[in-house]
Amino acid sequence: MPTIAFQECTVECAPDETVLDALTRQGLEIPSSCRNGVCQTCLMRATEGKPPRTAQQGLKETLIAQGYFLACMCKPTESLTASLPDEAVVQRVSARVIYREYLNGDILRLRLLPYGAFHYRAGQFLQIRRPDGVIRSYSIASVSEIDSLIELHIRLLPNGSMTTWLHKEVREGDCLEISGASGNCFYLPGAPARNILLVGTGSGLAPLWGIIRSALHEGHQGEIHLYHGSYNVAGLYLESELHALAEHHPQFHYYPCVDEGEGAAHHSGRADKIALAQHKNLSDWQVYLCGHPEMVKSAKRSAFLAGANLTDIYADPFVLSKTP
Repeated sequence: MPTIAFQECTVECAPDETVLDALTRQGLEIPSSCRNGVCQTCLMRATEGKPPRTAQQGLKETLIAQGYFLACMCKPTESLTASLPDEAVVQRVSARVIYREYLNGDILRLRLLPYGAFHYRAGQFLQIRRPDGVIRSYSIASVSEIDSLIELHIRLLPNGSMTTWLHKEVREGDCLEISGASGNCFYLPGAPARNILLVGTGSGLAPLWGIIRSALHEGHQGEIHLYHGSYNVAGLYLESELHALAEHHPQFHYYPCVDEGEGAAHHSGRADKIALAQHKNLSDWQVYLCGHPEMVKSAKRSAFLAGANLTDIYADPFVLSKTP
């Protein structure tokens, strides 16, 4: 019989028994509700072994690629080592700051060299832990197959405890403690002809910059449309790099958008509104939304109403954290 290793226990899974039933039979507490795969409360991750595909129905492909499964639907055919989603990020490594520069007046680019193996997919996020214990999450803008360093884009926030420290005190040569990468907002190869819509505001460009370059590196042939928005022109960044990328890759299209002001080089209005007005039918598209939470929420609803499948909408809202 296959076994399930969870926390410090190993449980045998009887024939036709689900992982959820096997673990709860042993008195282990696993979040669950509907027990028929609809609510996804019992989501777990296989860190060793492969769960059956029937236990992954309805999950995003990026979750499936990371080994996530529904415990209430999983009748394993081989032994698994499993964890709850919030236990998945356990890797912590030191990383040296190799390079820093300002991409605009508020956004700092940091490039880090980790000590030891650090596995990630472009568009995921990592956590930085300050020496006093403060932890914040930042999206990864680099592509592991292309870039030798991990790249982050960090916007200075008013009264932001962590961002002030990173902007004002951390210097090249300093070491930071970072967590392993997590998140399901990344490019997956396998459907190179599908069209992709990406909308980001502010430093929400960071994960999208990585996702776009990852897709092009993998040979994606479908249309790729990026709408990056800011309140004004000063808030935009990487414009020349993105225009150059569009010149070299005819399937990639870049639309810088500003709420205030207009001009031949920029689109006037909110990035999500412009994007959804220009793409009214998103059936079979992949959609990536990153940045301000209200924008992400609104654009996700609009993309769904435009025909995008919810499993094809990848959202990464940048929710501000408060230091106690």
